[in-house]
Amino acid sequence: MSEQENILNRASQVFPQGNLGNVNYDLVISKGNGSRVWDQNGYEYVDYLLGSGPMIVGHANPRVNEVVINQVSKGSTFFITNDLSILLAEEIISAVPCAEKIRYCSTGSEATLYAMRLARAFTKKDKILKFEGGYHGMNDYALMSMYPKSLNEFPLAEPDSAGIPKSLQSEVLVAPFNDLETTQNIVSEHCSEIGGIIVEPLQRLIPPIPGFLQGLRQIADNFEIPLIFDETVTGFRLAYGGAQEFYGVTPDLCTLGKAIGGGFPLTAVAGKNKYMLNLDKDLAEADSFLPQVGTLSGNPIACAAGLETLAILKEEGTYQKMFSYGNTIKSYLEQRFLSEGIECVVQGEDVLFDIFFCDSKTQIIDYRSTLSADAGLLEKFNKSLLNSGVLKGGSKFYFSSEHNDDDLKITIQAIDKAVNEFKV
Repeated sequence: MSEQENILNRASQVFPQGNLGNVNYDLVISKGNGSRVWDQNGYEYVDYLLGSGPMIVGHANPRVNEVVINQVSKGSTFFITNDLSILLAEEIISAVPCAEKIRYCSTGSEATLYAMRLARAFTKKDKILKFEGGYHGMNDYALMSMYPKSLNEFPLAEPDSAGIPKSLQSEVLVAPFNDLETTQNIVSEHCSEIGGIIVEPLQRLIPPIPGFLQGLRQIADNFEIPLIFDETVTGFRLAYGGAQEFYGVTPDLCTLGKAIGGGFPLTAVAGKNKYMLNLDKDLAEADSFLPQVGTLSGNPIACAAGLETLAILKEEGTYQKMFSYGNTIKSYLEQRFLSEGIECVVQGEDVLFDIFFCDSKTQIIDYRSTLSADAGLLEKFNKSLLNSGVLKGGSKFYFSSEHNDDDLKITIQAIDKAVNEFKV
């Protein structure tokens, strides 16, 4: 029995399903450096999982390590304002179009929960409109129609998890992504009840069709409903100013994560002053104050890592490099499968995408259109890549500033091998 198998056997004794509940691979990662990770048996992988996104400047980046080690010697957390938390907040506010104030959290689930709560506190309305298939973390409001099985008539929500109170189902309205007409009709009918609209501007891997986000902004303005961009994934990834900069649409509130913590637990809610003041007990109306406390929120280690990560991302050429490498793999992936008559669609933006095994003429514009893809073939593809030394998540290629020509060569060879396996 290998060392890795021994560890996995031990994991089965202490973890439900024998793992951390994230990626379900029989794999134990022991270390990472740059664009690579190594498993417990010493096998090396080109890493497109990137810790589910936060390692955007690579694993164990020496610049990030240096500032973290420096801060560790001074203390880990204080549960009180620290200088690094202010410096990072100033940098985020200077970069993100909607950000006039921010408040830190530790997880994306917390950030989306507080963003929705802020919207409801401002409007004094209870319902949230979200989009079918949109992922906003693990809080109760977020876990509605993320991967629904019933495909209810809109706007009826379907809980994605056991343990969510049935009463909450009626507080979430669901619309189809990229469908302005249906969204407009739902908002028009329920405008007296909707406290906020939350959306991933790039929904999982589905880009907004031209005019969708602009139209959503207009709907929110027309009905005076706060618009929330969940930029936990897209913030500082699609551009330094996030999806707001990339797509040219500014929300009222946003959530940020992944990149801003440099691999450490740190997320944030950011937005315009009139919404964020409800977190200020001295300025908020008595019935609008929103208490928000987190033991590790804004801890100096995460803030130090985040600041250095953003400094790297801000350097000239960083985004151009990530987009160039991503585009190379994205284009090759689709061309290689289609050239062998294997039907597929590669979907997403150049730094965040994946392959759907479905009719190549399929327009994947919302959750229901993704259901035409063969999930079993995607699993087969992922396993083939893993066997060739390429690690990705169940449904995403993430690119970092550290991916290089050798990584692309290995990845292209792995794609070729996978295509040949599909042909058999």
